[in-house]
Amino acid sequence: MTFTTDPIADFIVRIKNAGAVKKEAISVPYSKMKAAIADALLRAGFVAGVEKEGKGIKKTLNIKIAYTENSLPKIEYFKRISKPGRRIYKSVKEIYPVRHGKGLAVLSTPKGVLSGEEARKENVGGEILFEVF
Repeated sequence: MTFTTDPIADFIVRIKNAGAVKKEAISVPYSKMKAAIADALLRAGFVAGVEKEGKGIKKTLNIKIAYTENSLPKIEYFKRISKPGRRIYKSVKEIYPVRHGKGLAVLSTPKGVLSGEEARKENVGGEILFEVF
């Protein structure tokens, strides 16, 4: 059993590392936050599929890794912005495109977990969790 103080960073690093070794899919312990983040990554095309499996305490989240046409993982780089020791919040005016629109910022907002682009469309700010590209 592993214990981590930052489950969001652990979740994203697992996806990134699975892509680096060309795995087709991974399974991670389920939480509502991880499911919401996985859905945001799915909407942006950084993962190929998301499934919840199991019941009660044995729930897992199965993530299918997305690759480019050249068999490279779509998530090459990950940067955690808001950490457990220092939370970072951005207003809607401070949310900018990541890597000239090629990357994705994921925010926890009052309207749920959204990408930076979705947050700008909804006109909400929030805690900027991480960036991927």
